[in-house]
Amino acid sequence: MGKDSILIVHGGGPTAVINASLYGAVKEAKESGQLEHIYGARNGTGGLLREDLIELGTVPDEKLALLLKTPGSAIGTSRDQLEQEEYERMAGILEKYGIRYVLFNGGNGTMDTCGKLFRACRKTGTDVRIMGIPKTMDNDIAVTDHSPGFGSAARFIAQSTKELCADVRGLPIHVVVLEASGRNAGWITAAAALAEDGDGYGPDLIYLPERPFDEDRFIEDVERLLKKKTGIVVVASEGLKDKTGKPVVEPIFQVGRSTYFGDVSSHLANLVIRRLGYKARGEKPGLLGRASMSLVSRVDCREAELAGRLACRAALGGESGKMVAFRRISSSPYEMEPFLADIDEVMLHERTMPEEFINETGNGVTERFKEWCRPLLGGELDPMISFN
Repeated sequence: MGKDSILIVHGGGPTAVINASLYGAVKEAKESGQLEHIYGARNGTGGLLREDLIELGTVPDEKLALLLKTPGSAIGTSRDQLEQEEYERMAGILEKYGIRYVLFNGGNGTMDTCGKLFRACRKTGTDVRIMGIPKTMDNDIAVTDHSPGFGSAARFIAQSTKELCADVRGLPIHVVVLEASGRNAGWITAAAALAEDGDGYGPDLIYLPERPFDEDRFIEDVERLLKKKTGIVVVASEGLKDKTGKPVVEPIFQVGRSTYFGDVSSHLANLVIRRLGYKARGEKPGLLGRASMSLVSRVDCREAELAGRLACRAALGGESGKMVAFRRISSSPYEMEPFLADIDEVMLHERTMPEEFINETGNGVTERFKEWCRPLLGGELDPMISFN
């Protein structure tokens, strides 16, 4: 009787370190000596349903190592909307190819898929071990202290904010609004506060989706600051909503959980121009925030690889219906421990910023958040200097 095989599936938006998890999973699978094939599903669950599988077990180690330096998804990912019968079809395909182990690497939607396939396999009597690998730059997966992908996105926004603040300090003639990713959770937006570490090049105002956004109060905040300084940097979440829960800028496109937001940064800059008569502009790095390898966090990359390895190891050891998660032991010095969380506790339970991480006025973050976030950046940002 031949050996069993393993399948790795990517889902949702990629991160700078999703391929580090892929690397960890493939390396662990190869080193186990237990598997006949190590497959990747081309472009997510759709690839599995099309039986479009990539053989990863024969890729030389020197080429696999390039995954640690490659953003995006090397096997492709997707945002497929699945129906119940498709999960049962998947179970049949897994049986057909002798795939006994499946690793899903993704965020909330992918963990939901992971759980539903786990249930479908139990229902159909398919003997498959299914494990989740957390992945999201938004850091909104439940149970785990943080998710691989966030640390690098946090480092990117913190460094970008620092550089933007240096530019504005050198030519302090306008209000600049930097828009950060995060549909309902403000973790990335909040990480911009780490820009001020060491030299004070930090944002003046931060607005998170966890608090209702009031345009009048925003204008008051900016007007108050303009009495003290002429150059201001604001960081705002793409998912800002008013007190009724309506987005401050109507989404331009929406399919299922996938939302393409309008330009919040431009909207807020235009508010400043119209209501205060002051020069303003919006900046929106968008996908650059999840595709930057030059600003990848060493901690993030290391933990992403670890998550991939542990998921593979757990599946081969007989675990199923679980996700690798991290528990914070200490922030200074930084220490965490991995554990396995039941997938039922994770599925589509969105984790937002807790109240103790947001300041009382709702236009910034607390020191407690900074202490929590700082070690995930993977090292200090380079200091800057100004004589102005």
